[in-house]
Amino acid sequence: MKTREMNRDWIATARTLSEALPYLQRYDGAIVVIKLGGHAMGSDAGMESFARDVVLMRQVGVNPVIVHGGGPMINEMLERLQIKSDFVGGKRVTDAATMEVVEMVLSGRVNKRIVQAINRQGGRAVGLSGKDANLIICDPADPALGLVGEPSQVDPSILRTLFAAAAIPVIAPLGAGRDGGTYNVNGDTAAGAVAAALKADRLLLLTDVEGVKDAEGRLLTELSSTAINTLIRDGVIAGGMIPKTETALAALEGGVRAVVIIDGRAPNAVLLELFTEHGAGSLIRAG
Repeated sequence: MKTREMNRDWIATARTLSEALPYLQRYDGAIVVIKLGGHAMGSDAGMESFARDVVLMRQVGVNPVIVHGGGPMINEMLERLQIKSDFVGGKRVTDAATMEVVEMVLSGRVNKRIVQAINRQGGRAVGLSGKDANLIICDPADPALGLVGEPSQVDPSILRTLFAAAAIPVIAPLGAGRDGGTYNVNGDTAAGAVAAALKADRLLLLTDVEGVKDAEGRLLTELSSTAINTLIRDGVIAGGMIPKTETALAALEGGVRAVVIIDGRAPNAVLLELFTEHGAGSLIRAG
């Protein structure tokens, strides 16, 4: 009985691989930017699973780029160092002391954890921040927020160099100011700007929710940019989903082929989206 069940499992695996072939061919050489946050970052098991998926993507010819957040880790370190945070409109004011912690946590602890996880799975990850090679140049987002930046210029040439070396870029969302300073950049915003500069085939925004939902709470698996704007105007899209959908719209305007808001808690969510007919989350296209 056990042998028969094992045979069925292997047959199912072989069938899955066979059915994935058209999608593997479709994404061969494609650039996929992934914003990593939420569950996959907080769990060792989630990180290991995500890293394995990213290495598989690279193995089959996809060029993945990881842009990560790190808010909870920053909060933890600020509390440990007894550095008080002020907020304006729900956004953290980043002064010089806070910026020092932000850079230390994002470029150090968080970035290297992701790099190590990918490398342990057989990949060749390279960690960098938006300051490296002037990847992301920022202007101040709002004087009231201090050292919070808005990407104004993205030079992806260093990323293309890493693609050519079969490496996987892992980017901390920091930017260089025109004044030579360092700016804290929202992770979703940084991912969208990088994806637009690369004219990426896909921008995947990993979250801790299923995706965009309608007024009745049902998952919307495919939307246009026009539909997104209508849902925002009608108050159906609200709270933390607003900045994610706004990032999606900006990325589409910048030349990204499609954006998907995915539940990062689901096992192998990235692979399901790219390599199966079913997909995952909410797919957003221009139109």
